[in-house]
Amino acid sequence: MPTLLLIRHGENDTVGKRLAGRTAGVHLNSKGHEQAAALVPVLAKAPITAVYSSPLERAVETAQPLAAALGLEVQIRPGLIEIDYGTFRWKTIKQLHRMKLWKDVLGNPAIVCFPGGESFVEAQARVVAELEAIAALHSEEDLVVCFTHADIIRLATAYYLQMPLNAYSRLNANTTSITVIVRIKEQIFVPHINQVAGFEIKLPEKKKEDEAQKEEK
Repeated sequence: MPTLLLIRHGENDTVGKRLAGRTAGVHLNSKGHEQAAALVPVLAKAPITAVYSSPLERAVETAQPLAAALGLEVQIRPGLIEIDYGTFRWKTIKQLHRMKLWKDVLGNPAIVCFPGGESFVEAQARVVAELEAIAALHSEEDLVVCFTHADIIRLATAYYLQMPLNAYSRLNANTTSITVIVRIKEQIFVPHINQVAGFEIKLPEKKKEDEAQKEEK
């Protein structure tokens, strides 16, 4: 299995406001384009051999700057598309929270099937099958990138971590964040989850003060 980088698409005007789902014509906004461009200096020197994307515009537009910098084509993979939210698609976040089924979406997603759409179980099986199909096209030494969507990344990550599906929402996938999945021999590793470019850990000031007090003693 090659090393897989799962990257969520960039910001668009629906993030945090509506459940865009598979709605066509949702494009990156100015911040989203900036985020997509910011991936280039982070990953352009990596030995990436292929760039794959969900067919939705916001994912393709996020993939394009990196693919261009690498001299690669953005290859569309239908299995990387967002969950089919059925009749829930395009509803506002406020509307969703007033719906009875949304309580199960948040608390018991394993039993949820969106009216007119797919279930979380089906979506997880679909994305895992797609990632395994992509992996079969490459050698273990390859590094490939898959641009997709938050719930798709979280469901895939939960699967490879052997987490119960009901726990998948404890994971996060911020816009243009990177999650890494790799199989070494027969063992799966997920060394990075929701890695955001520019992220750094800073020690709390209180800890520094405590260390200074220890030195005085």
